[in-house]
Amino acid sequence: MSASIGAMTTIIGVQGEEGCLLAADSRTTGETGRPYFHKFVEKITERGQYMIACSGDADACDIIQHQWDPPKPPKNVKKHYKFMVTKVSTSLKKCLKEKGYEKDKLDKESGFLVLIALKGNLYEIDETCTISMRDDGIYGIGSGSKYAIGALQAGADWNTALTIAEKNDIYTAQPFICRRQVKV
Repeated sequence: MSASIGAMTTIIGVQGEEGCLLAADSRTTGETGRPYFHKFVEKITERGQYMIACSGDADACDIIQHQWDPPKPPKNVKKHYKFMVTKVSTSLKKCLKEKGYEKDKLDKESGFLVLIALKGNLYEIDETCTISMRDDGIYGIGSGSKYAIGALQAGADWNTALTIAEKNDIYTAQPFICRRQVKV
Protein backbone atom coordinates (compact mmCIF):
# COMPACT_ATOMS: atom_id res chain seq x y z
CA MET A 1 0.00 0.00 0.00
CA SER A 2 1.18 3.50 -0.68
CA ALA A 3 1.17 6.13 2.02
CA SER A 4 -1.79 8.07 0.68
CA ILE A 5 -3.86 4.96 -0.17
CA GLY A 6 -3.60 3.43 3.33
CA ALA A 7 -6.06 5.87 4.94
CA MET A 8 -8.83 4.48 2.79
CA THR A 9 -10.71 2.54 5.39
CA THR A 10 -13.23 3.10 8.15
CA ILE A 11 -12.39 2.43 11.77
CA ILE A 12 -14.51 3.65 14.67
CA GLY A 13 -14.17 3.61 18.41
CA VAL A 14 -16.89 4.10 21.00
CA GLN A 15 -16.14 4.78 24.66
CA GLY A 16 -18.78 3.79 27.19
CA GLU A 17 -19.07 3.72 30.96
CA GLU A 18 -18.19 0.01 31.19
CA GLY A 19 -15.58 -0.12 28.44
CA CYS A 20 -15.08 0.51 24.77
CA LEU A 21 -15.25 -1.02 21.33
CA LEU A 22 -13.27 -0.77 18.13
CA ALA A 23 -14.95 -1.66 14.84
CA ALA A 24 -13.59 -1.69 11.30
CA ASP A 25 -14.34 -2.64 7.75
CA SER A 26 -12.24 -5.26 5.96
CA ARG A 27 -11.21 -3.61 2.67
CA THR A 28 -7.60 -2.66 2.01
CA THR A 29 -6.32 -0.99 -1.12
CA GLY A 30 -2.90 -1.49 -2.69
CA GLU A 31 -0.83 0.83 -4.85
CA THR A 32 -2.72 -0.46 -7.88
CA GLY A 33 -5.93 0.98 -6.46
CA ARG A 34 -7.52 -2.47 -6.49
CA PRO A 35 -9.50 -3.55 -3.43
CA TYR A 36 -8.20 -6.44 -1.33
CA PHE A 37 -9.65 -8.58 1.45
CA HIS A 38 -8.07 -11.46 3.33
CA LYS A 39 -8.98 -12.88 6.73
CA PHE A 40 -5.34 -12.68 7.87
CA VAL A 41 -5.11 -8.92 7.28
CA GLU A 42 -6.58 -7.48 10.46
CA LYS A 43 -7.27 -3.81 11.05
CA ILE A 44 -7.75 -4.39 14.78
CA THR A 45 -4.99 -6.30 16.54
CA GLU A 46 -4.38 -7.24 20.15
CA ARG A 47 -0.97 -6.77 21.76
CA GLY A 48 -1.10 -7.86 25.38
CA GLN A 49 -3.61 -5.59 27.15
CA TYR A 50 -3.85 -3.28 24.13
CA MET A 51 -6.24 -3.29 21.18
CA ILE A 52 -4.77 -1.33 18.29
CA ALA A 53 -6.39 -0.08 15.07
CA CYS A 54 -4.49 1.95 12.46
CA SER A 55 -5.31 4.00 9.42
CA GLY A 56 -2.94 5.68 7.01
CA ASP A 57 0.59 4.88 5.91
CA ALA A 58 0.72 1.09 5.67
CA ASP A 59 4.40 0.98 6.68
CA ALA A 60 3.69 2.80 9.94
CA CYS A 61 0.53 0.77 10.57
CA ASP A 62 2.36 -2.55 10.07
CA ILE A 63 5.12 -1.49 12.47
CA ILE A 64 2.65 -0.28 15.11
CA GLN A 65 0.37 -3.30 14.90
CA HIS A 66 2.92 -6.07 14.46
CA GLN A 67 6.40 -4.96 15.55
CA TRP A 68 5.85 -2.48 18.38
CA ASP A 69 6.08 -3.91 21.90
CA PRO A 70 3.80 -1.62 23.96
CA PRO A 71 4.90 -0.84 27.52
CA LYS A 72 3.23 -2.64 30.41
CA PRO A 73 0.46 -0.40 31.78
CA PRO A 74 0.22 0.68 35.42
CA LYS A 75 -2.36 -0.80 37.75
CA ASN A 76 -3.68 2.64 38.78
CA VAL A 77 -6.47 3.50 36.31
CA LYS A 78 -6.41 7.22 37.23
CA LYS A 79 -2.94 7.57 35.73
CA HIS A 80 -3.62 5.99 32.32
CA TYR A 81 -3.67 9.28 30.39
CA LYS A 82 -0.36 10.33 31.90
CA PHE A 83 1.02 6.86 31.13
CA MET A 84 -0.16 7.15 27.53
CA VAL A 85 1.52 10.56 27.13
CA THR A 86 4.78 9.77 28.93
CA LYS A 87 5.34 6.09 28.15
CA VAL A 88 3.22 4.92 25.21
CA SER A 89 3.89 7.95 23.02
CA THR A 90 7.64 7.80 23.70
CA SER A 91 7.75 4.03 23.11
CA LEU A 92 5.85 4.35 19.85
CA LYS A 93 8.13 7.13 18.54
CA LYS A 94 11.20 5.09 19.46
CA CYS A 95 9.91 1.95 17.71
CA LEU A 96 9.02 3.81 14.50
CA LYS A 97 12.49 5.39 14.44
CA GLU A 98 14.27 2.08 15.15
CA LYS A 99 12.32 0.36 12.36
CA GLY A 100 13.34 3.10 9.92
CA TYR A 101 9.91 4.65 9.40
CA GLU A 102 9.96 8.13 7.91
CA LYS A 103 6.91 10.09 6.86
CA ASP A 104 6.90 11.05 3.19
CA LYS A 105 7.26 14.83 3.51
CA LEU A 106 6.36 15.37 -0.14
CA ASP A 107 3.04 13.55 0.22
CA LYS A 108 0.68 15.75 2.24
CA GLU A 109 -1.75 12.85 2.65
CA SER A 110 0.80 10.48 4.18
CA GLY A 111 0.90 9.84 7.89
CA PHE A 112 -1.19 7.73 10.22
CA LEU A 113 -3.80 7.74 12.95
CA VAL A 114 -4.17 5.10 15.63
CA LEU A 115 -6.97 4.17 18.00
CA ILE A 116 -5.76 2.32 21.08
CA ALA A 117 -7.91 0.67 23.72
CA LEU A 118 -6.19 0.04 27.03
CA LYS A 119 -8.08 -1.38 30.00
CA GLY A 120 -11.37 -0.27 28.48
CA ASN A 121 -10.28 3.30 27.72
CA LEU A 122 -9.89 4.72 24.20
CA TYR A 123 -7.13 7.01 22.97
CA GLU A 124 -6.37 8.50 19.56
CA ILE A 125 -2.75 8.94 18.50
CA ASP A 126 -1.70 11.02 15.51
CA GLU A 127 1.46 10.83 13.39
CA THR A 128 3.36 13.03 15.87
CA CYS A 129 2.41 10.51 18.60
CA THR A 130 0.21 13.07 20.34
CA ILE A 131 -2.43 11.43 22.57
CA SER A 132 -5.99 12.75 22.31
CA MET A 133 -9.28 11.88 23.97
CA ARG A 134 -12.85 12.96 23.14
CA ASP A 135 -15.38 13.85 25.79
CA ASP A 136 -18.24 12.42 23.69
CA GLY A 137 -16.44 9.06 23.40
CA ILE A 138 -16.86 8.84 19.62
CA TYR A 139 -13.76 8.25 17.51
CA GLY A 140 -13.20 7.64 13.83
CA ILE A 141 -10.22 7.32 11.51
CA GLY A 142 -9.92 6.65 7.81
CA SER A 143 -11.70 7.89 4.71
CA GLY A 144 -15.19 6.74 5.72
CA SER A 145 -14.94 7.85 9.33
CA LYS A 146 -16.78 11.15 8.84
CA TYR A 147 -19.90 9.23 7.76
CA ALA A 148 -19.61 6.75 10.61
CA ILE A 149 -19.03 9.48 13.21
CA GLY A 150 -22.10 11.35 11.98
CA ALA A 151 -24.17 8.20 12.20
CA LEU A 152 -22.90 7.45 15.72
CA GLN A 153 -23.65 11.01 16.85
CA ALA A 154 -27.18 10.61 15.46
CA GLY A 155 -27.65 7.52 17.66
CA ALA A 156 -26.72 4.65 15.33
CA ASP A 157 -25.02 1.53 16.66
CA TRP A 158 -21.54 0.60 15.41
CA ASN A 159 -22.80 -1.79 12.70
CA THR A 160 -25.25 0.74 11.27
CA ALA A 161 -22.55 3.43 11.37
CA LEU A 162 -20.16 1.27 9.33
CA THR A 163 -22.98 0.36 6.92
CA ILE A 164 -23.64 4.07 6.32
CA ALA A 165 -19.92 4.64 5.77
CA GLU A 166 -19.87 1.73 3.30
CA LYS A 167 -22.71 3.29 1.30
CA ASN A 168 -20.83 6.60 1.06
CA ASP A 169 -17.14 5.62 0.89
CA ILE A 170 -15.85 3.40 -1.90
CA TYR A 171 -12.92 2.27 0.27
CA THR A 172 -15.15 0.79 2.99
CA ALA A 173 -16.57 -2.74 2.68
CA GLN A 174 -17.93 -5.64 4.70
CA PRO A 175 -17.42 -7.86 6.54
CA PHE A 176 -17.23 -5.62 9.58
CA ILE A 177 -15.20 -6.58 12.62
CA CYS A 178 -15.90 -5.47 16.19
CA ARG A 179 -13.80 -6.01 19.31
CA ARG A 180 -14.79 -4.97 22.82
CA GLN A 181 -12.73 -4.27 25.90
CA VAL A 182 -14.12 -3.99 29.44
CA LYS A 183 -12.82 -1.33 31.85
CA VAL A 184 -10.45 -2.72 34.40
